[in-house]
Amino acid sequence: MLSAKRVGNRIIGNPEQTVSTISTETYLKGLVRDPRHEAVNYLTSLFPILGWISRYNWGWLTGDLIAGLTVGMVLVPQGMSYAILATLPPQYGLYSSFVGVLTYCFFATSKDVSIGPVAVMSQTIAQIIIYVDSRYPDKWEATQIATTVAFVCGFIVLGIGLLRLGWLVELIPAPAVSGYMTGSAINIVAGQVPSLMGISGFNTRAATYEVIINTLKGLPRTALDAAWGLTGLFSLYAISIICKQLSKRYPRRARLLFFVSVTRNAFVVIVLTIAAWLYCRHRKTSSGKYPIAILETVPPGFQDVGAPVIDSELVKALAPQFPVATIILLLEHIAIAKSFGRVNGYKINPNQELIAIGVTNTLGTLFHAYPATGSFSRSALKSQSGVRTPLAGIFTAMVVIVALYGLTPAFYWIPNAGLSAVIIHAVAGLVASPSQVYTYWRVSPLEFIIWWAAVLVTVFSSIENGIYTSIATSFALLLIRMAHPRGYFIGKVTLTRNSTESREVFVPLRKDGVTNQYVKVDPPTPGVIVYRFEESYLYPNCSLVNSAIVDYVRENMRRGIDFSTIQLADRPWNDPGPTRGNSQAAEAANNERPALHAIVLDFSGVSHIDTTAVQALVDTRNEVQRWANRPVEFHFATILSPWIRRALVAAGFGIGTPAVQLSDEIAPVVPHHGGRREKWDDASSLGIEDIEAHSGSLPPTSGTVPIVPIETPFFHFDLASAVRAAEAGVEKPSERVDTPPPAKYT
Repeated sequence: MLSAKRVGNRIIGNPEQTVSTISTETYLKGLVRDPRHEAVNYLTSLFPILGWISRYNWGWLTGDLIAGLTVGMVLVPQGMSYAILATLPPQYGLYSSFVGVLTYCFFATSKDVSIGPVAVMSQTIAQIIIYVDSRYPDKWEATQIATTVAFVCGFIVLGIGLLRLGWLVELIPAPAVSGYMTGSAINIVAGQVPSLMGISGFNTRAATYEVIINTLKGLPRTALDAAWGLTGLFSLYAISIICKQLSKRYPRRARLLFFVSVTRNAFVVIVLTIAAWLYCRHRKTSSGKYPIAILETVPPGFQDVGAPVIDSELVKALAPQFPVATIILLLEHIAIAKSFGRVNGYKINPNQELIAIGVTNTLGTLFHAYPATGSFSRSALKSQSGVRTPLAGIFTAMVVIVALYGLTPAFYWIPNAGLSAVIIHAVAGLVASPSQVYTYWRVSPLEFIIWWAAVLVTVFSSIENGIYTSIATSFALLLIRMAHPRGYFIGKVTLTRNSTESREVFVPLRKDGVTNQYVKVDPPTPGVIVYRFEESYLYPNCSLVNSAIVDYVRENMRRGIDFSTIQLADRPWNDPGPTRGNSQAAEAANNERPALHAIVLDFSGVSHIDTTAVQALVDTRNEVQRWANRPVEFHFATILSPWIRRALVAAGFGIGTPAVQLSDEIAPVVPHHGGRREKWDDASSLGIEDIEAHSGSLPPTSGTVPIVPIETPFFHFDLASAVRAAEAGVEKPSERVDTPPPAKYT
């Protein structure tokens, strides 16, 4: 009486005698060896500060103090400028600045990144506010809309980080990020020029090209603000250029000149503010307006600190805008953090950085801050100032606090044109340089096209559409590369050294642009095909690989069926063979080709395989055997994963099972019973050795222990041993046995 286990195995089709393969139990045990230890590590990893704070010293403090104060002097004017860019009161930029730099130091894995208001995010917030106001006029204040975006997007990013899904950010390539940042920078600069020049009368939030056209038309209407704006912009660039040139001429003074250069934002804003005060204080009109646009009243300190007001109806109204805001938080910050980690020799943890961004924005809503993320300009400044640890953010927060509680009366006279100059000067650095763009072309022309697509869509449409375009084109390129993999039929080249040492290497039979075109490549032994995969073998690309192998077999290997002996009515409709008048010539040409004996598949480039791909491989086996009218060996070299081995074994590969015992389908979409199967005469009756059972395919051994288990003789450690095993069983011309006429198709 069969046991319940054997009955169950028969029902599901599990063979009673199986080859040992990796099990899910083994995998899960290796994945989580000590759950308690893993849980402790996970919790401690949430606070990277615990790993270095105990080693903090006076040397680090000096570097952090200098860097923190330096960044603070830049952050205060930039924060207010970006808040105005976001169509928010200027103090909200200081709120975001304070929370960003203070919170980040506890969760950071990058010492250089400075979190706070940034231009692209501020411009996006402005667009979101316009979007909501156009659909729900005067229903919610701009500050509530911005705070709600920070709260929801912060929780989304925090969840991504806690679930360790930071790898999703890696799906967006660097050229795509650079493209939308370049387009966004152009968009922001174009939108700030009217404020810089005092030009009004049109929508500065329209498409970039429209803003540029309207600005040019409005040049005759340039107002007095341009005196402050152009002077400020010229001064910012002049100080920067002069300091750089003097640093080259006087290297010993480079450090001093650097700090002179980094204070240019604060210096220019102070000078412009004094000039505005001197000019405007006695020129207030009866309507309360001044000759130029100034900030006017900036409330001191934090206003209305407490739990944010989250309106569910507002959340629903903002739902279409959350994806673009979240993407900006993710991409810009991770790109900046990776860049500075790469330059300064340390590695960031993307998941932890996302947690830092998420916590910063969710806690920021308690202070009514709007979304904050990593700033490239301030991060570069922080790095160049000699920062030693993330604790420098605390000193930057102190500068912001001083500004909030002690300098707000002076902010009254800051000219808006001067803040526009600060924005333009900061944002212009985000535009990719010609050499950077040319590098994209040299490395990958397709990604160069993605870069241009992101820039053009951003300029002629919007930042939101530019981001979606860069992501969509990146995904399309990824899918194309997956669905159209490179693969080569390869041959051998013998390399010699000193006429005594030699070894065989395997290179593509056709010219590939990598190997020397004048090197002679010897094909494998007639009857053997060697194919190298260069991508994972998955459902998007398995059909193309199947077609490539089958087509190559049909073009280069002998057809095993003599169609001259088969009546036209008995031939398959999709493969009728040669016509009557051409049958003899076709048969003669066919007999000149070698009989297919073995196919060697180099899996050294395959890291994953799935069910559809395994089924395609089974289909390939069936089709080539149908063409050859005999069993064909399949050898596999350099299998990288135990899961690939398990999948191949499940399909009957590698274990020496005669092909006539294998199923045509291992993954039927719809259960199918019956149908036609090709059958070959018993090999022993024809005097032909059973090619799936001969000992010539034994794997190489290391000492007395096989490198590859002998229960899978058609899996090989390297390509050389696989080719030798395949060639060992090829029939010599003198040993060839004539086969009887094949049976008719039925």
